[in-house]
Amino acid sequence: MTHALGPLQGLRVIELGQLIAGPFAAKTLADFGADVIKIETPGSGDPLRRWRLLKDGTSVWWQVQSRNKRSLALDLKQPQGQDIVRRLAEDADVLIENFRPGAMEAWGLGPDALLALNPGLIMLRISGYGQTGPYRERPGFGVVAEAMGGMRHLTGEAGQVPVRVGVSIGDTLAALHGVIGILLALHHRHASVSPQAPRGRGQVIDVALYEAVFNCMESLLPEYSAFGAVRGPAGSAMPGIAPTNAYLCADGAYALIAGNGDSIFKRLMHCIGRPDLADDPGLADNAARVQRVQELDAAIGQWARGLGVQEVLDALEKASVPAGKIYTVADIAADPHFAARGMLQQLTMADGSALTVPGFVPKLSVTPGGQQRNAPALGQDTDAVLREVGLTSEQIAQLRSRGIVA
Repeated sequence: MTHALGPLQGLRVIELGQLIAGPFAAKTLADFGADVIKIETPGSGDPLRRWRLLKDGTSVWWQVQSRNKRSLALDLKQPQGQDIVRRLAEDADVLIENFRPGAMEAWGLGPDALLALNPGLIMLRISGYGQTGPYRERPGFGVVAEAMGGMRHLTGEAGQVPVRVGVSIGDTLAALHGVIGILLALHHRHASVSPQAPRGRGQVIDVALYEAVFNCMESLLPEYSAFGAVRGPAGSAMPGIAPTNAYLCADGAYALIAGNGDSIFKRLMHCIGRPDLADDPGLADNAARVQRVQELDAAIGQWARGLGVQEVLDALEKASVPAGKIYTVADIAADPHFAARGMLQQLTMADGSALTVPGFVPKLSVTPGGQQRNAPALGQDTDAVLREVGLTSEQIAQLRSRGIVA
């Protein structure tokens, strides 16, 4: 797969993070043309290389998270390794890190030091609780952030153990907020170009995992502030919006049906053979339907249980009622719409085998994202990157002999 270079062509990004949040932010930039130099620990590399299912010793997740990046194996705990980061930062546009607060400062790589070298540098810092506040030094992972941000309390069924969403949503939300912050900072940097600041002014972006989750909690806080209401888990339903739920069909599959608009509700009730409910003035708006949600769910559920899921979906499509099947990944891989939208990308692995990976989001009409290269082997680009900052072959060999690079 090769595509025209994206809108971030020419942007140099240094990635110091590992696992999910920082690398996902960098991956998003790399997908759209940024030159991302991923710094990894010699010998072991990013732990994500060995997470979940492995092919030839490397996680297939790695092929998604690190596509379009270059790998520099560098020991950040060594002074010479820290010096190399400073040299890279002098010409970089963005630096991304997701260490615990204070780690970068301990290495002499904090914002004060790096912005003094490069006033135009944009530094994204992702951590569990942020760079300030009483919890800043606590170790934080996405699952903890999901709990603190209010999400975990809402998942699952009422009275049951709150459940995980199923993916690392806290890390991903933090990464996306970080990308938004980078794009905002780049816009400001461009606007701040002056004779005194020829590259414009850089800045620090502080993203806390729990805040990224909390930012997506809709009306949770104002409802509590105004009414003292503490929203709880509602299973597959949408609290305060009716009818919307997952309904069991005759073949054991579930259909997700969203009939909460006034006109949509009427069409749904006619579709399931309940014109009495469609014409009931006591169900004319959402507030009234919420009061009778159990009655409505029972009626829809009784209808759905008599049909296979595809029959349910076909009937609802004819009635223009939003509905869908709950997909497994097998459904996704076989779906023609995913394929038509370019969301099932094929890449060729080093051994010649094919691997299907997610496509590129969002879709830009003129400068779309694309894959320029597969995820790198550990240290695959060490020599090339070091030469770019002026090191000779002899100097690189000396660093390698001392285990500072690999």
